[in-house]
Amino acid sequence: MQVRTFLGGVRPYSKKITQNNTIEIMPIPKMVIIPLLQHTGMPSQPIVEVKTKVKAGTRIGEIDGRISSNIHSSIAGIVRSIEPCFSSSGAKVLSVTIESDGTDEMELYPDEAVSPAEIIKRVEAAGIVGMGGGASPTYIKLTLPKDKSVNTIILNGCESEPYLTVDSRLIMEKTREIFEGAKLIMSVVGAKKCCIGIGNNKIQNLWQIKAIAKEFGFYVHILRTKYPQGEEKQLISVITGRKVPSGGLPCDVGVSVYNIGTVYAIYEACKLRKPLIERVVTVTGRVKQPKNVKVRIGTLFKDVIEFCGGYSDIPAKIIMGGPMMGIAQADDNVSVIKATSGILVQNRQDISLYEEYTCIRCGACVSVCPMGLIPSKLGNYVEKNKFDEARKLCIMDCMECGSCAYICPSKRNLVHLIKYGKIKVKSEPDKNP
Repeated sequence: MQVRTFLGGVRPYSKKITQNNTIEIMPIPKMVIIPLLQHTGMPSQPIVEVKTKVKAGTRIGEIDGRISSNIHSSIAGIVRSIEPCFSSSGAKVLSVTIESDGTDEMELYPDEAVSPAEIIKRVEAAGIVGMGGGASPTYIKLTLPKDKSVNTIILNGCESEPYLTVDSRLIMEKTREIFEGAKLIMSVVGAKKCCIGIGNNKIQNLWQIKAIAKEFGFYVHILRTKYPQGEEKQLISVITGRKVPSGGLPCDVGVSVYNIGTVYAIYEACKLRKPLIERVVTVTGRVKQPKNVKVRIGTLFKDVIEFCGGYSDIPAKIIMGGPMMGIAQADDNVSVIKATSGILVQNRQDISLYEEYTCIRCGACVSVCPMGLIPSKLGNYVEKNKFDEARKLCIMDCMECGSCAYICPSKRNLVHLIKYGKIKVKSEPDKNP
């Protein structure tokens, strides 16, 4: 069996503690705090008032601007407040607090979405965003520019981020539903071919996935377990041999890539008539019972952790997502949002603090960069405020995967520097090519 991979990348210890743990459904929380900004673009505008009675699935936030997303209540109950609250991004975001009435009364769409136009409208109405972490509104991705076409879609089942097993469990437990969702996407974008990329660390369930894929006429590709194998440009290159140009999009080479969770959400919206009100989250690390849990959007981290038995040690860091690209949280009073793929708890022994040294020009960061950049030079240019030089070295192509910082023997904070450099470059649009 051919196992494919890409140039560069690193191999951190995967620590897939929950790999064999089936998805559990968490009971309805007594209260949810739902931020109105859980996606790329503009925040949603609230369309409910305090003391309003809502059902699970009632729209509480409406699209505002060209890039935005609808937001729905995840439980049935009463709106108790609409005010800024700290979100998992670290900023205060206007949020809707809802107290459960214990009924879980659900508001569903009246019928299935079947035609391409209906599917796009349903995906928009359901508030579906990229659930791999990017959180871009999916209806925009499905609406191709007039001068672009897609002949291949790729389902991203690699999940190369350490600890996380959400997509692994979904593709194992909801294979047919996910493939049905892929068929819906293909009908919208006009693709004739569907490929599924799966890491070779999931080989024990491959026969079942391949058998169902054959029924659908899909192709399964086995990819070497390496980080960041799940990034879309790497997937496209490995599976199709096509290279997305610098500053370009996958549709420029006739491909579109979708996260497993996003495809499942599309299936639920179109076939089961459900808006996006819940998602599966991997809860792992220093918790007593690591699990893959289906959680209502807006559930507090502390409640999810309590459902997993509570902390097994004094927490020193809580990360939303994985250790490579996740976001550290100030405390556990933040909410699960659409982009929350994992909750990782670490104690003091798990965290390594290093003193940063000067670059020794060893080239290690260059050898692992999956985008073929020179991270050490980019970091130097940013430190010296030479943002135009950083732009010329394609700083905007950096995906912020963290491979360079992971491998650097001088422990330079390269990702932080590059993130800052990208912000400065974006603030000078006239100089952008």
